[in-house]
Amino acid sequence: MVDHSYADLSLAALYDSLNPWGPGDDFYLDLVMSAGSVLDVGCGTGRLLRRARGEGHGGRLLGLDPAAAMLVQARRDEPAVEWTLGDLRSRRWDTDDFDLVVMTGHAFQELLRDEELRATLTAVRSALSATGRFVFETRNPAARAWEGWTPDRVRQVTGPDGRAVRVWHEVEAPPSGERVTFTETYEGGAWAQPQVCRSTLRFLGPDALAGFLGAAGLEVVAQYGDWARGPVGSASPEIITVARQV
Repeated sequence: MVDHSYADLSLAALYDSLNPWGPGDDFYLDLVMSAGSVLDVGCGTGRLLRRARGEGHGGRLLGLDPAAAMLVQARRDEPAVEWTLGDLRSRRWDTDDFDLVVMTGHAFQELLRDEELRATLTAVRSALSATGRFVFETRNPAARAWEGWTPDRVRQVTGPDGRAVRVWHEVEAPPSGERVTFTETYEGGAWAQPQVCRSTLRFLGPDALAGFLGAAGLEVVAQYGDWARGPVGSASPEIITVARQV
């Protein structure tokens, strides 16, 4: 199921403002620009592929997302990219050979069930060329990022209509195993009442990630703990994984 914050047009329009371009985007853009064909799974508003096309990428760029509201933003800003509504289970990928498959914005953490995760990774393997790479990031569970998701940490952005919008997060309960459920509240703008979205993310460590990848016929080539390609440690905010077909 698509999170309400991605399915609602008024909320999707805030995504890029709440998530400004940063080092992670530069990391992925370098990879995209050096690949002939790219599949961006969970592409959201499509800003990675939009930027790549704008900077001269002339190959195939395909953005895939299950939230129609997010793709509205993508198609409006860059029609010269192939935007597809759905997920990796929406079509057969064995006739596609992508040099690079990416999942950015911690989209990998939205795969909550083992069977969903396995099906996604199997489809990724099918979509890759023989020498292709799959690159994605997850928040490092050892860093316990959710402890900072508290209502006192409020962000304010300006919506498309020029009105201020306040946004904050709150974890509902202590983490249950690998999963953390939290709310994201939007207040202000054109809404008479605050908009509250409920989400759950799955936090997997390096060994668990390697296990799921291996079962799908993929192997880890490299893992980094930050966007500067530092090692993964207990304080590393990210687990950035580069994988390939076995």
